[in-house]
Amino acid sequence: MADYLIKALAYDGQVRAYAAETTETVGEAQRRHYTWPTASAALGRTLTAGAMMGAMLKGDEKITIKVEGGGPIGVILVDANAHGEVRGYVTNPQTHFDLNKKGKLDVRRAVGTDGTLTVVKDLGLRENFSGQVPLVSGELGEDFTYYFAASEQVPSAVGVGVLVNPDNTILASGGFIIQLMPGTDEKVISEIENKISDTAPISDLIRQGLSPEEILANLLGEENVQILEKMAVRFECTCSKEKFASAMIGLGKQELRDMIEEDGQAEAVCHFCREKYHFSREDLEQMLEEAKG
Repeated sequence: MADYLIKALAYDGQVRAYAAETTETVGEAQRRHYTWPTASAALGRTLTAGAMMGAMLKGDEKITIKVEGGGPIGVILVDANAHGEVRGYVTNPQTHFDLNKKGKLDVRRAVGTDGTLTVVKDLGLRENFSGQVPLVSGELGEDFTYYFAASEQVPSAVGVGVLVNPDNTILASGGFIIQLMPGTDEKVISEIENKISDTAPISDLIRQGLSPEEILANLLGEENVQILEKMAVRFECTCSKEKFASAMIGLGKQELRDMIEEDGQAEAVCHFCREKYHFSREDLEQMLEEAKG
């Protein structure tokens, strides 16, 4: 089944909830970046959170998530929008460690805990909204939970998980975000906390074949959940040869002359999707005519 997420309300509007299956999306990222299992889990968790946070936006609004934990994986960067499109990469995709003491992929060791989680929202205003919090875990689910509480003042529970096959492909990936609205009844809060603590890891639920709807039913009680919207999720990059050409023109005439004289051609590679764009001598000469300075 193709990836998708759902938006929902629960407990008569006291709770806002999102749940997503992202197995194919994270699988596409794994194929494009040749990530090893621990890196796949770290990138996949961030892509999943990004897809759900993007779903909180409207119209042409966009979000960028940056995780800098000081670990060997380097920086994780993810972009998402309000239409279920998400893209991302890690600095060192071939990062992997033995399983941790719980028998899980050691994402904390790869990401590190000495750094920050930064979220930048492009809401179409003059200035972007930016929030930054210190990493509290490095496992990422807890870090996004802390981000919502500290930066957006929204009490939330975030679960994200990725399971990887022995051949490095993605077996299961998904996540949920549950958020409490102002004035949520204490009894409701207690119920939700108990259900979350009694529920298996999100990636296990996806592997068992549970849909996003069934995941929210598990977490919140089927009788309490009102589904508002279902949205397709996919790995989608916004790069193009035209965009790279425009950036190269911006380098100036001397830089372009050097490319023509030294190599007679150029190749650009997108960080986000690894797509390669070739520029011939004729392309470069055309850019030279358009360049300034």
